Amino acid sequence: MKILHLSDLHIGKKVNGFSMIDDQKYILNKVLEIVEVEKPSVVLIAGDVYDKYLPSNEAVLLLDHFLTVLSGFGCRVMLVAGNHDSAERLSFGARLMLSGGVYIVGSYPGYIKPVILEDMHGKVFFYLLPFIKPVDVQRFFPETDIKTYTNALSVVINDMNINKAGRNILVAHQFVTGASRSESEDFSIGGADNVDATVFEDFDYVALGHLHRPQNVGKKHIRYAGSPLKYSFSEASDTKSVTLIDLQEKGQIEIRALPLVPLRDTREIKDTYLSLMSKQNYENTPTEDYLHITLTDKEEEYDVFAKLSKVYPNIMKLDYEHLQHQHLIEDEDLNIADEPLSPLELFAHFFHQQTGGKVMSEEQARVTQQLMEEIKKTTHS
Repeated sequence: MKILHLSDLHIGKKVNGFSMIDDQKYILNKVLEIVEVEKPSVVLIAGDVYDKYLPSNEAVLLLDHFLTVLSGFGCRVMLVAGNHDSAERLSFGARLMLSGGVYIVGSYPGYIKPVILEDMHGKVFFYLLPFIKPVDVQRFFPETDIKTYTNALSVVINDMNINKAGRNILVAHQFVTGASRSESEDFSIGGADNVDATVFEDFDYVALGHLHRPQNVGKKHIRYAGSPLKYSFSEASDTKSVTLIDLQEKGQIEIRALPLVPLRDTREIKDTYLSLMSKQNYENTPTEDYLHITLTDKEEEYDVFAKLSKVYPNIMKLDYEHLQHQHLIEDEDLNIADEPLSPLELFAHFFHQQTGGKVMSEEQARVTQQLMEEIKKTTHS
């Protein structure tokens, strides 16, 4: 049985103010092309389908199109909610979608009943577990003391009464200890949301979502498919992919990562202003990519962002290398100031950092102060 595993679509996401919806339409069409070629029996989507609890109309329509085409290919689609999803909105029409072979589990109902499919080797048991917290499980098992995420997963999995002799697949959205994070993910301080990989021992494959970097955790059968697009510059060097599983008889499984090439890549560039603006350097290069540019010039160029944007229209972040150390010193000075800074002084410091070293004009300071006073009056009224 062929199974395609993907996750963390984050449909409707904005990155540094840029809407990713066109990039998401493009990459989901690439996934559909893979499905058409590989013809998997099942497509697993391991959570964070939407980026927001209240997805935009455009995001909802894109998911609707994606699921409709998948269903039209004749494969089963199994989808669980992640921590970014609204369980209620994601589950709307779930019973109706069953007729089209689309299985959606938005919230944990106190038990997990497997979806059972068959191939030439017999039955395959699919367990669909949406994102859960200890409190979500505790209410269904009041006599069990559930304090950690590992406790919660252990209780839920033990309650499944898994037939260890069968072939068992779990779809889940959790953070497993030992996995590598990126900057575009939500996380808990101190690793409070960690789950120990030992809870997954009874499964032949664990299709995970939550982390955006494709990776195995400990063993090859416990895997994050990763997000189909790069949602932060910490992922710039990653190769995005979907995971194709060839599940054979018990104990026999082959796992392959199928690369995804985006409409626009996410890259980091470090160079001088003149070099970046030289036609011979940028001609025939992907200037439409999403970029983090670090300028190595010693002197600052006037209106540099606007000038660079004429060649590189999708600059998400712009820094001067020689200002980074200066900012560190200023941050230290800010922390040890003898007198507390006023709100306007704090904002001026923030403005200085975010604009590559510019100083607020008198007019900008006046308007900012006026807005602060209006906000203060509104807050206290």
